Amino acid sequence: MEYFQDYEDTETTTTRTRTVKKTSSTTKTTTMTTPAKLYGKDLSVYDDVDVETLLDKLTPEEINILAKEVDPDDSFLPPSQRTSYDCDKEPTGPLNRKQLIEHINRQAIETPDRPELKPYEAGVVRGKKWIPPPPPKKEIEADEKIAVDLGDEYEHALSGATQEEIIDLAAILGFHSMMNQEQYHASLLNKGQPVGLGWDGITKASKPKIFPMDPPNNTDVEDSIRRVQNDDPKYIDLNWNNIKNISDEKFNTLFEGLEQNTHLETLSLSNTSLTDRGAERLAQALEKNSQLRVVNVESNNITPLGVVRLIKSLLKQNSVEEFRATNQRTQILGNKIEMEITQLIEKNPTILRLGLHLEYNDARHRIAMHLQRNIDTKRQKIKAKYQIHLDRIGKAKIIRTE
Repeated sequence: MEYFQDYEDTETTTTRTRTVKKTSSTTKTTTMTTPAKLYGKDLSVYDDVDVETLLDKLTPEEINILAKEVDPDDSFLPPSQRTSYDCDKEPTGPLNRKQLIEHINRQAIETPDRPELKPYEAGVVRGKKWIPPPPPKKEIEADEKIAVDLGDEYEHALSGATQEEIIDLAAILGFHSMMNQEQYHASLLNKGQPVGLGWDGITKASKPKIFPMDPPNNTDVEDSIRRVQNDDPKYIDLNWNNIKNISDEKFNTLFEGLEQNTHLETLSLSNTSLTDRGAERLAQALEKNSQLRVVNVESNNITPLGVVRLIKSLLKQNSVEEFRATNQRTQILGNKIEMEITQLIEKNPTILRLGLHLEYNDARHRIAMHLQRNIDTKRQKIKAKYQIHLDRIGKAKIIRTE
């Protein structure tokens, strides 16, 4: 005979008491949960099983069957090892991608389409039309306006204010998000509101300005190479920008003529698919040419090492004043390359402008300071030369008057 306590709560209007009753019982009521099982056995039975030992006992055929049944959740494995598909057919030959695509396209064209259960008719909805469900109540409540009590004094002042005065007040208080663009700029310029664009108005997008397309570059590549090789004194600007399909042989011929040229001052090779091979040949030409002032190789396929090689070649003659090499194949140069470029620029006493995207503030600051120093030095030289010229003119006048 076992005894257990049964608790009974009784509640009155003033107090809450608890009484205990002793009753007799011959059975116990318990709550049990069914443990998880695998193949009719509890999972705890498999805790001491050595998986490696079981795998060693399996044959290669059994391991292959087991691998097909298991799909590991590992994104680092290639799809061929994560899926149960296994093709045992030996390849009939090397992979020909072109023939494979042609075969797939031919099969897609020859395979007939599935017949539609209901033919298509314009304006007729086939099947059940989807109707969006109503929005939740919380969203509806959030969209409702919130009433704010500002007091009698402020309510009286705002109720008698015009739209222009309210917009000006919002601009003064910094409530830019409450105004559209036209209202904001009108309040800054102290102008009246445009017609139809009051406090409840909506700013319409302005029509974009249509600019004419740039004309294609009609520069004759062969003629420009010939004039550079012949050192034409009237040919001081070579512009090959946006000219496609320029062969490496033409680049090499141009750079060979550039080594002996003494009149060309501007070299523009932007967006001409120039690679590191051409950049190396150009660097060799820059080391021998002392007349070039502007070099532009933007929007090409030059790597960071190629850019460093070009900047390093500028130190040989110290004649180039402007060098541009942004928007290359590799957008980010890296800290090591940027520091190397910074050290090379700081050794160059003649460069005045550098077109290159730098990520680190230290490199940008040091290069900007050095370029400004070069500009100040050149300005002082020009000023001194101009003063000497004025002195000579003054002395000549004095001599003539005497």
